[in-house]
Amino acid sequence: MATPEPQTADTNEKIFIGKGEQPAWLTFALANRHGLVTGATGTGKTVSLQVMAEGFARAGVPVFAADIKGDLSGISEVGEAKDFILKRAGDMGLTFQVDQFSTVFWDVFGEQGHPVRATVSEMGPLLLSRMMDLNDVQEGVLNIAFRVADEQGLLLLDMKDLRAILSFIAEHAGELTTQYGNVSKQTVGTIQRQLLVLENQGGDKFFGEPALDLRDFMRTDRDGRGMVNILVADKLMQSPRLYATFLLWMLSELFEQLPEVGDPPKPKLVFFFDEAHLLFNDAPKALMEKIEQVVRLIRSKGVGVYFVTQNPVDVPDRVLAQLGNRVQHALRAFTPRDQKAVAAAAETFRPNPKLDTAQVITQLGKGEALVSFLEGNGIPAVVERVMVRPPTARIGPITPEEHKSIIDNSPVKGKYDTAIDSESAYEVLQKRVGGAIGGGGGILGQIGAIVGGIFGTSTPRNRLSTGQLIARNITRSVTNKVVGGAVADIGKSVGGSIGGSVGRAIVRGALGGLLRR
Repeated sequence: MATPEPQTADTNEKIFIGKGEQPAWLTFALANRHGLVTGATGTGKTVSLQVMAEGFARAGVPVFAADIKGDLSGISEVGEAKDFILKRAGDMGLTFQVDQFSTVFWDVFGEQGHPVRATVSEMGPLLLSRMMDLNDVQEGVLNIAFRVADEQGLLLLDMKDLRAILSFIAEHAGELTTQYGNVSKQTVGTIQRQLLVLENQGGDKFFGEPALDLRDFMRTDRDGRGMVNILVADKLMQSPRLYATFLLWMLSELFEQLPEVGDPPKPKLVFFFDEAHLLFNDAPKALMEKIEQVVRLIRSKGVGVYFVTQNPVDVPDRVLAQLGNRVQHALRAFTPRDQKAVAAAAETFRPNPKLDTAQVITQLGKGEALVSFLEGNGIPAVVERVMVRPPTARIGPITPEEHKSIIDNSPVKGKYDTAIDSESAYEVLQKRVGGAIGGGGGILGQIGAIVGGIFGTSTPRNRLSTGQLIARNITRSVTNKVVGGAVADIGKSVGGSIGGSVGRAIVRGALGGLLRR
C-alpha cells in the first residue's frame, strides 16, 4: 500500500487525489453527494477513476465500475514502480509502494465474467420500453401485458415468457380491450419484432434466473477492503440501449433494496458509470424525471454515483446539479461547438481568482485535471489545477490468463454461472394450450387450475406464500368472472404461482419505488 507523507496521506476520512498549489482531497462523508469525471479521450479519465476506486476500496467501500476498454482491469494486479510513476509520486511527497485490489468481473453476456441477469418482471415495462425504443402506444400495450400477467398469476422471467404473454393478449385482444384499452395485433407484432432485435443484441442472455443479488456487489475481502466489481462492457457497448438500461435498472434496484441511512461516514457503495451520455440520449421526459429522482434520492441510501463522460454538457442540467465532486481533464477547442463546450465546462466550477478556468481546460496535460470537491458543509471548493496521483495497482489491462485466474477464484464462482429455467409464463401457457391444466370450466375449474399451478411449481425467490396466493388469486378470479363480464374468459387461464416481483415492478414503474412517492 502506498505510504505518503502525513500531509498527503489517505486517511480514514478522505482520499488524496492529487496536488497542485494545494492537495486535493475527496472526503468520504461527502462522497455520496455524487460526482463527475470528464475529459477528452486519452487525457487520463481512467487513471483518475482508478485512483478514486483504489481509495474507496482501501477504506472498505465496495466499488462497481463499467470498464469499456478493459483499462481498469489492471486494478486487480500488482502495480509497477516505473520511473515516471516514482517521479510523479516523489513530486507529491509520496513514498510509492505497489498494491493490488480484490476484484470480481461481471459480464451481461457471461463470456468474460460472471453472468448478470434480471427477470423480465424486475426490469418492468418502463425500462423495457426504453430498451426497445417503443412509442407511447406500444408502451401502453406492454403495460397491459404486465398487468394481465400479474392478474393471471404468470411469472415473467425470461424472453420467452414475455413473448408468450404478448401472444396471449393478442389472441384475447377483443376481451381485454373493454377493460384495459385497445390492444391491436399489429402493435403486439411490432413489439415482438423489437424483442427479436433485442435478442439478437444479446438481451436473451440478460433476462432469466438466477437473478443478480445486489448484495454480491457490496462485499469486502478478508482484509476488510471493499471489493472492486468490474462490468466488462466492451461487447455490451455495441448495444448502447441495453448498456444504459441495465445500469439504470441497477440504480433503481439499489434504491428499492437499501435502507435509508442519511449521510453515513463513508458510502456503502460507489458506482462509476462510464460513457454516461448513453443514459440520457433520446430519453423521454418521463424517464428523465425518474433518472433525476433516482440520482437525487439514492444519496440517502449511502450510494455515490460518479458519471464518467467526455464533457459536462453530456449530462442534463438537472442531473448535473446533483454532482458535487468534479474532476475535469483536458478538452480541445478546435471548432466553435468545442469552444462552447469548454466555456460550459468552466462555468460548472466555483471560480478561482488565480485561474482562468476556461483557458486552463484547453492547456491541461495528460494526468492533469481541474478538481473541485465538496468540503465543510457540502460547499464546493474553489477549482484547483492538480497533477493526479499515480495509482498503486497496475495501469492498463491484464492478460487473458490473469483474467481467467481471477474468475476461477472468485467468491461468487458457481452462483450465477449456470442458467435456471423455472416454470413460468411460457410453460404454464403451453400447458393450457395442450389441456394439461384442467379441472373443468367455470369458477370451480379456475380454482382447480390455481391450486394445481401453485402446488405443481417450484418456488423461486420473491414469491408469495401459498396461502397468500390462493386467497389472492381466487378473489381476483371470482371478481373478474362475476363483476367484469367483458373479460369472462380471462379466468380460464389463471394458473401457476405469481412472483411478488411482478406486481412490485409494475407498481414502482421499475424505478425504485418512486411512483409511490
